[in-house]
Order: sequence, then C-alpha cells, then structure tokens
Amino acid sequence: MAEVMSRFARRLAIVLWPAFLVAGVLEIAVFAFVDPSAVHAPDGRPLGLSDLAIYSLAFFVFWAAVSAGCLLALRLACSAEEINAKATVDA
Repeated sequence: MAEVMSRFARRLAIVLWPAFLVAGVLEIAVFAFVDPSAVHAPDGRPLGLSDLAIYSLAFFVFWAAVSAGCLLALRLACSAEEINAKATVDA
C-alpha cells in the first residue's frame, strides 16, 4: 500500500506543481492587461468582489484548468501495458 501511495503522490506532484507555476504566469499575464475591478459577470453585472478576491479566484480557475490539461497529458502518456495492469489490479 505504501508503494501505491508514493506513486500516487508522485503523479499528483507531476500534475499539480507545473500547473501551479503556469497558473502563476497566467495570472501575471492576464492581470497585466485586465483591471480586476473591471471584471463583470456574464450578464453584465459587477461581481461585487474585492480585487484580491478576483485575483484569488482567477488563480484557482487557472490552476484547475492547467491541472486538467496536465492530468490529461499524464494519462495519455501511459502505455497500454500500464493501463491494462492497473485494470487487472482494480478488478
């Protein structure tokens, strides 16, 4: 069980750490051009959030989106043998 958790933790780090770094860069790039107080809801209403809240929410949205892409890349990089071995262990 310890090997499974360490492998899981390693894969989690492989996905989340680069995504964290890219989300930080995206945050800088986006808010270099966008004023957070000018961000509105899709229906045109002001969000009513502080600049810090908008920065934080945007960072977590960026992190989630980039993490999804990294996770997809990690899953696509698995060989058929790895996927089939995992399927027989789970069954």
